[in-house]
Amino acid sequence: MMDFRKRRMKLLGTMDEREDALVILTDPAYIHYLTGYHGALGIEWGRPELFLMTGDGESALITPLMEQEMALRQTSVDRVIPWTDGLDDEWRKPLGDFISRHAGGNIGIDYPKMPRVIWDFITGRSGRDKVADISPAIDRMRMIKDADEVRVARHAGEVAVAMLEGAMDRAGTGVFEYEVALAAIEAGTKKAAFLMEQCYPDDEPFNFPVIGNQQIMATGGLTTMCHHRNGMTRLEYGEPFFICHCGTARFKSFYPGFDRTLFVGEVNKEAQKLLETAEKAQAAALNEVKPGAVAEDVYHAYAEVIQSAGYPIPFRAGRSIGFSVNEAPQLAYGDKTKLERGMTFAVDGGADGKNYRAQVGDSILITENGFEFLTPFTKEHSKLVVGR
Repeated sequence: MMDFRKRRMKLLGTMDEREDALVILTDPAYIHYLTGYHGALGIEWGRPELFLMTGDGESALITPLMEQEMALRQTSVDRVIPWTDGLDDEWRKPLGDFISRHAGGNIGIDYPKMPRVIWDFITGRSGRDKVADISPAIDRMRMIKDADEVRVARHAGEVAVAMLEGAMDRAGTGVFEYEVALAAIEAGTKKAAFLMEQCYPDDEPFNFPVIGNQQIMATGGLTTMCHHRNGMTRLEYGEPFFICHCGTARFKSFYPGFDRTLFVGEVNKEAQKLLETAEKAQAAALNEVKPGAVAEDVYHAYAEVIQSAGYPIPFRAGRSIGFSVNEAPQLAYGDKTKLERGMTFAVDGGADGKNYRAQVGDSILITENGFEFLTPFTKEHSKLVVGR
C-alpha cells in the first residue's frame, strides 16, 4: 500500500516554504499521487474533482456525490465533500468556503492542467495576485519514485512486454491491425490480472486490470506516421510493422513506454537500416544514463547518432514516466535536470526514411550506478519477425 499521507506531508512542507495558505489541484494524476483516489468522472463530463490542502494540514476531496463512496474507500484524506449536478451551486460552494476561510493567503494551483472554469472561479474570489503555480514543485516530488512506485513500475513493464508478445503471436500476413491490437489488449489484461491477484490482493475492489485506449501501430508505408492507431489495414508480407505501447499499456495507473519495430514474414532491409540507426541512437542515450548525468546530455548523445547517419532528429530522446503519460524531466534539448537514482524514463531511438520509419523504446529505472530495464525484451532482428 502506497504511503499517500507521507506524500501529503511533503506537499505541506513545500506549502510552508512557499507560504501558501491553500493548495487547489485538479490534475487526476496529482490527485491520485497524493490521495490514492482514481475516479471515473472528471471535467470532460462537466464534473470537476478537486484536491485541497490547507497550510494547517487539512486535506479534502471535492467530488461528485456519485463518486463519494469510492473516494471514501480509496483514500485517507480528512474530508470527502460531495456535490450534486445543478444543486446548491455544485462544487463552487465548498470550494468557495475554503477560499473564504483562507482569504488573503496565497493559493497554489496546478496551472497547466486546471480547467479554465475553475481558474476563473478561484481568481474571481481571491484575485490573481494571490494565485501561483505549484506544479513545478509537485513535479519535482514525483520525479523520484519511492519503493512502492518502483514495484508498480516493474510490473507495468511486465504488462507492456506481455502485450507485445500477445501482438506478435497474432500478427501475420493478411491479419488486420485491429486484430493484433485486440490480442495485445487481451495479453496485457491477463498479465495485469495475474499480477494484481498475486501481488496486490489487499487493493480489491480497486484493481482494474483491463487495458484500454487505442493501440498505436502501423504497417508498411503507414509507419511514417508516428502515432497511427490500429485500423483496417492488413499486414503485408515483407513489410515492417511498428507497435508502440505508450499511453496504452498501464498497470495500477502507471504508464510505461515501450516500442518495437517488427517485420512481417522476413526482415525488410530498408526498414532494418533505419532500425539499426534507431537502436544505435537509443544505445548512445542509455550509455549516458546514470545518477548525476544531465538530461540534455542524454539527448545530445542520441541526436548525434541520428544526425551523423543523415536523418532528421524525430523527437526528444525520452521522457519521465509514472502516473502521467508524460512527466518531468525530459531527455530533451534545454533540460538541465540532473538525473537521480529512482527516476524512471522511457528512452527512445528513431529514424525517419522516405518509405518507412523505425523506432525502438524501453522503460528504465535509474539505479545507483546506471540503470535497469523495466521492459527487458529482445532487439535481435531475426527474433522480431512475425507470421513466419
